[in-house]
Amino acid sequence: MPPPFRLVRLRERRDAFAHAIDIAEKSGAGTLTYVGRFDLAEFAVVLEPAEPLCTARRAFYAAMVALTDALRAYAPPNKQVAIDWPDAVRVDGGLVGGGQLGWPSSAKEDEPPRWLVFGAMIRTVAMTEAEAGVHPLASALDQEGFGEAGAVQITESFARHLMLATETWHVDGFDAVAREFLSLLTDEPQTSRAIADNGDLLVRRVGVDATERHDLRKYLRSSSWLDPKLGGPRL
Repeated sequence: MPPPFRLVRLRERRDAFAHAIDIAEKSGAGTLTYVGRFDLAEFAVVLEPAEPLCTARRAFYAAMVALTDALRAYAPPNKQVAIDWPDAVRVDGGLVGGGQLGWPSSAKEDEPPRWLVFGAMIRTVAMTEAEAGVHPLASALDQEGFGEAGAVQITESFARHLMLATETWHVDGFDAVAREFLSLLTDEPQTSRAIADNGDLLVRRVGVDATERHDLRKYLRSSSWLDPKLGGPRL
């Protein structure tokens, strides 16, 4: 794992996201929890933003860019890796996983949070024995031709790309990260999209005067891609 990350390995039945939240206060920025699973790349990283929570949540976008870039580094040619706003990752339309963000329950919107935790799960191997076509909206990296890209490779790639995304933010401003994230969104014809200062998604549709505003904080309270019963991405 590249510096400044510090790896915390967890047993297979542990929850990387929940554990990172539990230790975030003491472990500090750069702590990366990792669960060694055969079928999932599951990890979480602790961040310590220096800006108020209301804008610091935009770090979620940088982490999602890093996550998709980590996958694209191993993707076969012409495979589309895209995001359903704000948190689900698809490969050629099939859901493979996504990201989530946590922060202290006591954090105030106008003050820097003590920590943020970004967590991710990516389905690397399809474990279901169901016939092809039973879950047409779900997929896994092995089904999409990602070869030997498993949990270790995806986690390491994410760490490297998160450093790049963070550097882009520091050098070129958040707008550069926003443009990259918006370019990864699944296509929505006749719309233009932008990200507000607090991370909300702004959508304008052709022929419609009003701008739709989608509340990032509201959407991050639950994960659109996660099936709690499965303990992984939805099928």
